[in-house]
Amino acid sequence: MRIGLVLPAIPAYSETFFVNKIKGLQAHGHEVILFVHAKTGQSSFEGAKIKTSPKYGKSISGTVKALGQLLLVLGHVPAVLRFYRLERKGGIAALTILKRIAANSHLLSAQLDWLHFGFGTMALEKENIPGAIRAKMAVSFRGFDYYVYPVKNPGCYARLFSKTVTYHVLSEGMKKGLIAQGIPTANIVKITPAIDVSKFSANKAQPIQKQITITTVARLHWIKGLEYTLEALALLKQKGFSFRYTIVGDGPEKERLLFAAHQLGIGENVIFTGKITPDEVRRKLEESSLYLQYSIQEGFCNAVLEAQAMGKLCIVSDAEGLVENIVDGSTGYVVAKRNPVSLANKIAKVLSLTAEAQKEIAGNAADRIRKEFSIQVQLKQFARFYEGH
Repeated sequence: MRIGLVLPAIPAYSETFFVNKIKGLQAHGHEVILFVHAKTGQSSFEGAKIKTSPKYGKSISGTVKALGQLLLVLGHVPAVLRFYRLERKGGIAALTILKRIAANSHLLSAQLDWLHFGFGTMALEKENIPGAIRAKMAVSFRGFDYYVYPVKNPGCYARLFSKTVTYHVLSEGMKKGLIAQGIPTANIVKITPAIDVSKFSANKAQPIQKQITITTVARLHWIKGLEYTLEALALLKQKGFSFRYTIVGDGPEKERLLFAAHQLGIGENVIFTGKITPDEVRRKLEESSLYLQYSIQEGFCNAVLEAQAMGKLCIVSDAEGLVENIVDGSTGYVVAKRNPVSLANKIAKVLSLTAEAQKEIAGNAADRIRKEFSIQVQLKQFARFYEGH
């Protein structure tokens, strides 16, 4: 099959979800075409064809480019006419439709079996393109696009939900949410994130020592709940616990978090590494005895899978997909979000476990990740996703 994947940019090699998916589809004999807004320094990806969306400024030259693109796409008259009729049927003004034809000429001229939007937001204003080019439509919901964007933009997916779409979601929670929107169960497929388990060995797992080493891998964004995490750790320090907390990642909230750590009296205990390589991330996890992911919202979280695969004790919030990522009390621990006191108490309880109890939980986690969250399992699921619909 010819599968078109719509993404913001060519996936970086750290974006394992999309990288592995593309490679897996190619290994199954499918042709993958990437439709991206920008190439971001990369001009190719693993043999996949790359098509960049046209860009027009508001100047005269931009208008000329748009008109030229309209003329080019007229070579695909049937698809353009179908798109025009579908948009008009939806109440879209004629001038707006012409602008959308020019902006989506790279999609309207494509010949595909599937057009798959990598994030729900990327399907907005493009809901009629798959029907116009006679391709099946797929949409992935991953986290922010599913839980946060609709809060800021009520009803944004109403048009999408009226179409025949096969949805890919990360968790049962997402699936139940779509069913509540009236989406047929048969049109929703849960495929969780996965990791290359061979790169995350549990052999180096060690019981927690006196010097507690704690790690979180996250972009520095309010959605990751890092300020609540710092408040919980400040409470632990007041109780006499000695620890080093490493936050791996970068983002817009760095200054705020640095100041929070200082004001809470744990500035000397917290290390901000910034953005580091995947190999360096693994080394940081190897050095850790405890992994925290106390997010306010989380689609699923690969970093938690990686930490479990390495035999690390994990404590997470009850934010969406995290409650499926961890089996509470068996492979790790789940704490109600936005509650630093509860988090501090849970950390203290986990630290008080015997070495045997720690080893049992860590072993359960590593075994489950190897069995249920390997890339090989995920690739088979994606092959069935396209071939079974």
